[in-house]
Amino acid sequence: AAAVEATLARFGRIDILVNNAGITRDAQLVKVKDGEVVGRMSEADFDAVIGVNLKGVFTCTQAIAPVMIRQGYGRILNAASVVGVYGNFGQTNYVASKAGVIGMTRVWARELGRKGITVNAVAPGFIATDMTRAMPEKALAAMIEHTPVGRAGTPDDIANAYLFLASEQAAYVNGVVLNVDGGLVIGT
Repeated sequence: AAAVEATLARFGRIDILVNNAGITRDAQLVKVKDGEVVGRMSEADFDAVIGVNLKGVFTCTQAIAPVMIRQGYGRILNAASVVGVYGNFGQTNYVASKAGVIGMTRVWARELGRKGITVNAVAPGFIATDMTRAMPEKALAAMIEHTPVGRAGTPDDIANAYLFLASEQAAYVNGVVLNVDGGLVIGT
C-alpha cells in the first residue's frame, strides 16, 4: 500500500506492474537412500517460496488493481517459469508457486480485461543469472545442450518480452503465458 501511494504521489498513475520477485529453496519431496528417508523438503522452505513467489504476486496485484481499474488502463505482467507448466525435479515448492502464478494470470485476465487491464505472464527457461550460475557446471552444460538455440537466455531476452507485453502492440494480448526459453520445452 505504501509503494502504491508513493508511486501515485510521484507519477499520478500506475500503468504497469511487473511482479518479478522470486526465490528458490530446492529439495526433493522425500529423498530415499537404501530404503530409508534421508531428506525431505521442509515446510519452512515450502512456505518461504510460496510466500514470495505466489503470495507476493497476489498482494502486489491486489494493491495496484484498484488504481488501474479507476484509470481504465493497465498492464500486469507476472514472472512465471517454464517449470510451472512442465514441472522440474526437486522443485515442488517453486513449481507450485509458478503454476499458481500462471493460474492467477488467467483468472485476472478474465476479471480485469473488461476494465482495460491486460494480465500476462512471461515463462523464462534457462537464463544466465546469478541463480543459474550457482548450478553445477555439468548441469549448466546439460541445460544448454537441451536448448535448441544452443545457449542460455539473457536478462535482455526476458526484458524484451516484458517490454512487448507492456506496449500498445500487445493491447489485444491477454491471459497469455509467453515461454521465453529458446525452445527448451520442446527439446532438441
